[in-house]
Amino acid sequence: MYDVIVVGSGAAGMTAALCTAQHGLRTLIIEKAAHYGGSTARSGGGIWVPNNAVVAANGVSDSPERAGTYLGHIAPEVPAELRQAFLDAGPAMLAFVRAHTPLEFRWVRDYSDYYPEAPGGQPRGRSVEPLPFRTKLLGEEVEDLEPPYVPTPAGIVITQTDYRWLTLIGRHPRGIATAVKVFARRFLPGRRLTMGQALTAGLRAGLKALNVEIRLNTAMTDLHHENGRVAGVLVGEKLILAKHVVLACGGFEHNEQMRKQHQNIGTEWTVGAKANTGDGIEAGQRAGAAVGLMDDAWWGPSVPLPRGPFFLLAERSLPGCVLVDKTGRRFVNESAPYIDVVNAMTGDTWLVFDHSYRGRYPFCGIPPRRPLPRRWKDSVLTAPSLEELAQQADLPELVDTVRRFNALAVAGEDPDFHRGDSAYDRYYGDPRTKPNPNLAPLTTGPFYAVRIVPGDLGTKGGLRTDASARVLREDGSVIEGLYAAGNTSASVMGHTYAGAGATLGPAMTFGYLAGLDITGGER
Repeated sequence: MYDVIVVGSGAAGMTAALCTAQHGLRTLIIEKAAHYGGSTARSGGGIWVPNNAVVAANGVSDSPERAGTYLGHIAPEVPAELRQAFLDAGPAMLAFVRAHTPLEFRWVRDYSDYYPEAPGGQPRGRSVEPLPFRTKLLGEEVEDLEPPYVPTPAGIVITQTDYRWLTLIGRHPRGIATAVKVFARRFLPGRRLTMGQALTAGLRAGLKALNVEIRLNTAMTDLHHENGRVAGVLVGEKLILAKHVVLACGGFEHNEQMRKQHQNIGTEWTVGAKANTGDGIEAGQRAGAAVGLMDDAWWGPSVPLPRGPFFLLAERSLPGCVLVDKTGRRFVNESAPYIDVVNAMTGDTWLVFDHSYRGRYPFCGIPPRRPLPRRWKDSVLTAPSLEELAQQADLPELVDTVRRFNALAVAGEDPDFHRGDSAYDRYYGDPRTKPNPNLAPLTTGPFYAVRIVPGDLGTKGGLRTDASARVLREDGSVIEGLYAAGNTSASVMGHTYAGAGATLGPAMTFGYLAGLDITGGER
């Protein structure tokens, strides 16, 4: 019998297990997939936690009141006690992880909150990322790590901070300098990991030091109940007893039935881990749990490609492109937070850009000036003139849209959608483009139209929990012995996205809070 079983091996589950094991409880992690790390290992690895010591050490001022004002403004639908629990415990969670794993973090310099101009918003950012992690600290278990979302050539490791400047490799001296730095890492002794891979490996190293086992290829099929409380899990016909169970096994992005039921969308455009099929949510519901936010996800405009969707981050913020609907009209600030772009989409959507844009910036991982692969033909249209492109893509208002956009770009102001007004917009802009780093006219053929779909990083709806991550029934009562964190729970972000890492920051924090509640530790 175990004191704690954690279902799922992403950052939420591993943080919970780290906390309980550090307090001396016998803890087991079970993982459905053949690899550990889930969507965390596939992610950028950023962690959004206001008032954390790493950002403060860089001279960036913040306060609990300011952060509370911000979250209250952008996510007023979330119960205040949940927002406050996250803000109170987040800095302590990060300090705990730093103290009990080999991980170290750095501020993602100037990566602003996604709504920095909102009350309490932080234009300089509240996000941190793990420093490159040396795999020798983990040993052979590194081979069991979930592969990254975008693989890189052997020996090449890229951080979030690097990514910003690599998008400007053809435009800015810092882009070239960053590329040189990234290439030079290949010659450092030992193998290194970055982003979500580094975060996952570092957490696993901390757990390994505490002799916490992760059982791979071990799928929970249901929860076990005794005397009115959850008392273990079923794995097929095998029963594993435990005093407490923490569900941290991801969302339901790869469950076709659940996505059709709750979101009227399929599973083909998500980049979440394949094992995320809603098992924990469905088991919780069978135990009487309430759910929330089931209609929502961590949306982002994506390009459907033969090997899977490509989540657009910097591409749409760079100058020289426009997003248009099925008529060819602009409908949104292209540089807006990705969740807002998808929420503004109403159907067929295209990203349109010209030859100058293609010659300056990478696109979906293809360096500038290189032709886009022919195998992308189902998603990429090209034509020598804008008129021909509009006809080919059946976008009757595209020419007029681009004509107006070009005039605005030359003036450097976008009164239609305010692109470039926000510090968030400008983070992925081109500082060499004046007067607005996000605006440039589309004038040079050939022209491109790329199909855009509503992709996501994972679903954000799940089991409702209290401020200690305990799972709740519809009447607000607690299901004894059962906790949830990460995308298995209804997100503390509500229908919004506070900043880079606002998935992992709350996931780890509520995993930590679950651990504290189980162990009776102080927050």
